[in-house]
Amino acid sequence: MNKNRQMKQAKVEEIKEKLQKSQSVILASYQGLTVEEDTQLRKSLREAGVEYKVYKNTLVILAAKELGIEGLDKHLQGPISIAIGYDDVTAPARILNDFAKTHKKLELKAGLVQGEIYDADKVKQLANIPSKDILIAKLLGSIKSPLSKFAYLLNAIKESKESAE
Repeated sequence: MNKNRQMKQAKVEEIKEKLQKSQSVILASYQGLTVEEDTQLRKSLREAGVEYKVYKNTLVILAAKELGIEGLDKHLQGPISIAIGYDDVTAPARILNDFAKTHKKLELKAGLVQGEIYDADKVKQLANIPSKDILIAKLLGSIKSPLSKFAYLLNAIKESKESAE
């Protein structure tokens, strides 16, 4: 096997590993972004624990086919970047969508979320879901509020009994 083919096969294996480990993969067209804009986008994705890569479309298609992922190839047309989220399912979509609101050159194309192919509209819906940390904070806040009211009530009953004695 020649060296070029070995390098391509190694890249396909790398892509397959990333696709298997990921919670979500978002495809975006980045053509027209300046170097500064791309650097800013990469920084915000990195801070959220999202990996951002540009691979040859044919290698991504090969990796997806080897994993049995159908329907991703039709979205891999032209220059496409890939944001890979391992922990937070919504992070790649949310960050790319927020960035696309102020930078019209970035366009969400599709996604692979927990094994299911999403079109651009579904990716945008996913982007509107708050992060896992925010959802947990809201849940804890909704649990804490009734508990603190209950504790206040018990304390008030205790104080009223003490003042009655």
